[in-house]
Amino acid sequence: MTDRSTAPESVPELRIGVVGFGQRASLAALADRPGTSRVVSCADPAERGRTDARAVLGPDVRVHDRYEDLLEDGLDAVFVLTPDDVHTAPALFFLEAGVAVFVEKPLAVDLDDCDRVLAAAARTRTRLYVGHNLRHLPVLRAMRRLIDEGTIGGVRAVWCRHFVGHGGDYYFKDWHAERARTTGLLLQKGAHDLDAIHWLAGGSARTVTALGDLAVYGASAHRRTRPQGPERVQDWFDEGIWPPSALRDLNPVIDVEDISMVLTRLDNGVLTSYQQCHFTPDYWRNYTVIGDEGRIENLGDGIQGAAPLVKVWNRRRSGYRPEADLTLDPAEPTDGLHGGADQALVDEFLRFVAYGGATATSPVAAREAVATGIAATTSLRAGGAPVEVPALAPPLADYFAHHQPGSRAPSARTARAPHHP
Repeated sequence: MTDRSTAPESVPELRIGVVGFGQRASLAALADRPGTSRVVSCADPAERGRTDARAVLGPDVRVHDRYEDLLEDGLDAVFVLTPDDVHTAPALFFLEAGVAVFVEKPLAVDLDDCDRVLAAAARTRTRLYVGHNLRHLPVLRAMRRLIDEGTIGGVRAVWCRHFVGHGGDYYFKDWHAERARTTGLLLQKGAHDLDAIHWLAGGSARTVTALGDLAVYGASAHRRTRPQGPERVQDWFDEGIWPPSALRDLNPVIDVEDISMVLTRLDNGVLTSYQQCHFTPDYWRNYTVIGDEGRIENLGDGIQGAAPLVKVWNRRRSGYRPEADLTLDPAEPTDGLHGGADQALVDEFLRFVAYGGATATSPVAAREAVATGIAATTSLRAGGAPVEVPALAPPLADYFAHHQPGSRAPSARTARAPHHP
């Protein structure tokens, strides 16, 4: 778990760059705080992104078309917030230049690209961080704490149901709907939950089988006929549109599944189940962790809707009893983006850039989430055939297990052009 005793305010002022000022630019905005860190420059090929960067960060921010030009600005760290299929090139570029890198999840949409990024970070000893913010979500932190305290004995199974009630707006009106850009939503969207499942279970998937379908949005004739413009999800999102068949201007290409079900066996023997549906009326995640001495479940996730509860049944057998043996509210505040998880994520990244050390997130775990999402997608498109998940090379796994030893602190900024072997 993250050591939060090191307050972000103690970090020397860091110089931060941003690649891609779009849907997740709010993360970079959270890092712009004089005295701790300053976002000094941004790069975005789109005029809207550059305009938004100036509006959010002020007139002093330097704005570029090309991310390569950010090296002119003497950076300590960079946020890579591009669309998922173009994470790899800028991540490699800045790792080679010795600039610490934050990559928004998923790490990549191809496993070879994940491993290339991990290998570059290890070889250059440049700090790498991946933005799996659910590890900072208060409700999941509470569940993990209960597990660590032995409240339900040893974990034997983890289940997750993800009701993606806004899926039509979020994933079927733009590039997210295309396999060529995402591999599939079990990777693009599911990487969050697959990582959280692994974290709660204490292991990583090695055998995967899955089924899925394009059950609702594929049948819709209401596709966009004009080219994709600069619009983003907030420009078209309308919670009042129901049912999903009433949505208009869907992406012209829709070839990713809108409902999927995954079963896995982890390397520690834990069994897991993950279900993802993009046409439910409600939007939240429900996790159940079953141990050999009890069960934990969350009701609400603290991101949208009512405040969440975590319930534990661990004292006696019974029929249905909603009162549970232990009911608690997450002990941490749930305000802010993603229930406060985004702020905690950025705080941890800034501490990591300045001081290194252990973090709640893990680049290897991020790679394992991508690998599991790819294996699950392969399985469901093969009718549920079991797929084995390849493990990371042991030397790389060991480097990150020891929290990137010897990685560079930002004491000597570099603006040199990176060397590409």
